[in-house]
Amino acid sequence: MNTLSLITFIPLLGAIIVLFLPKDRVRAIQTTAIAAASVSFILSVALFFFFDRATPGMQFVEHADWIPSMGISYFLGVDGLSYPLLVLTTLMTLVGLIGSLGVKNRVKEYFFWFLLLDVGMLGVFEALDLVLFYVFWELCLVPMYFLIGIWGGPKKEYAAIKFFLYTLAGSVFMLLAILAVYFNSTPHTFDILALMKAHSAWSLRFQILVFLGFYLAFAIKVPAFPFHTWLPLAHVEAPTAVSVILAAVLLKMGVYGILRISYGMLPLAFHWFLPYLVVIAVVNIVYGSLCAMAQTDMKKMVAYSSVNHMGYCLLGIAGLSATGFSGAVFQMIAHGIITGALFLLVGVIYDRAHTRDIAAFGGLAAKVPVYGAFMFLLCFASLGLPGLAGFVGEFLCFLGAFARWKVYTAVAVLGVLATAAFFLRMLQKVFLGPLNAKWAELPDMTARELISIAPLAALSVIIGVWPGWVLNLMNATILHMTAFVKP
Repeated sequence: MNTLSLITFIPLLGAIIVLFLPKDRVRAIQTTAIAAASVSFILSVALFFFFDRATPGMQFVEHADWIPSMGISYFLGVDGLSYPLLVLTTLMTLVGLIGSLGVKNRVKEYFFWFLLLDVGMLGVFEALDLVLFYVFWELCLVPMYFLIGIWGGPKKEYAAIKFFLYTLAGSVFMLLAILAVYFNSTPHTFDILALMKAHSAWSLRFQILVFLGFYLAFAIKVPAFPFHTWLPLAHVEAPTAVSVILAAVLLKMGVYGILRISYGMLPLAFHWFLPYLVVIAVVNIVYGSLCAMAQTDMKKMVAYSSVNHMGYCLLGIAGLSATGFSGAVFQMIAHGIITGALFLLVGVIYDRAHTRDIAAFGGLAAKVPVYGAFMFLLCFASLGLPGLAGFVGEFLCFLGAFARWKVYTAVAVLGVLATAAFFLRMLQKVFLGPLNAKWAELPDMTARELISIAPLAALSVIIGVWPGWVLNLMNATILHMTAFVKP
């Protein structure tokens, strides 16, 4: 078994072992899950030292016949677009599992579903066969449904069902699109790389119909306006670690699908859709930030900030330039790290105070200085302060989009101001001013909480100060994409 398969299926092996462990052996279950995620993370990081940054094509490729009679194969590979997302997935899964050590209810089932979710997410970023891509895409659906529906908040059942139905509806259209490109390719194939070369034989009308099928699935996952309504509810009701994975990885699957499939396979339809895409991007940015500003629940505020930040990714893509594409991928990485950490921090205060109401606090900076320092740092990173990771992605997205969409980019900048406003408002109300006597005995962060959050905070600084090592991973692939696919 090659490296990508090991990275993908070691969490599956961990999930199977968890199933065979007695449910009362909580420590063994937790250790097994974290060990499996750790091995997967270490292997993904090890690829960094063998990854050829000058090669635009797929690396570490694995190919084997799966269903030869239908041209379906087990086909894995990564390039400069997918490899950074692969590492992000293994990192955030490990962080999420560490953050889940406080789960007390049905621990065995929780860790099993979490590891199975990891398998699906990893497979999406590696799969180079459309059927395999679809299988991994759907594999993410069931674990997330149970993780929200069993371990979530008061409205968990409604949130889980809404997430399930939205995602499933998009998947149906994706399946139809996959069948369409299969039957209109000569020879019939599900090979994504081969289909990228076959698009010249497809008419604009056909590409538009197929594009819309794929776009519905990807837009729901992003989430792009107006398909975003499932996200705030799912985030609020999901347990903390599941919110981390939802924000850090699952949303990125939609943007990745747009770049890998919608852009790579259907360039004529992509260009036709560009004027609509840039409008959707700007709406995501401005509307998402204004909705976040209106929230009184910290978790819901961070959830709406994800709608805002995914809008930057769409804006970068709409720029149709190497700078914009690099910005979109970088923004996915930065948002995953920063927003994942913010959800963990919201979980920290909720575990102690059992409320996320912004107005319920005040003056916490003096009482919990370590927690306050992390919250200030990561909020500043999320609002795009120069020197931190969030700034680099947003700047590149704006820079890449400006040449093609000057007015839309100027409007989108208003979202940055609104983002700064709602984060600064939250920091002022929660951490500054006189201490609310109700929280006089509030304890600061524990060692477990520091272990899960401190590395993410450090990465948000390192990537912000030195973004080149991340951008160098993707440069060759991004340059190839923008040069090769333009009609």
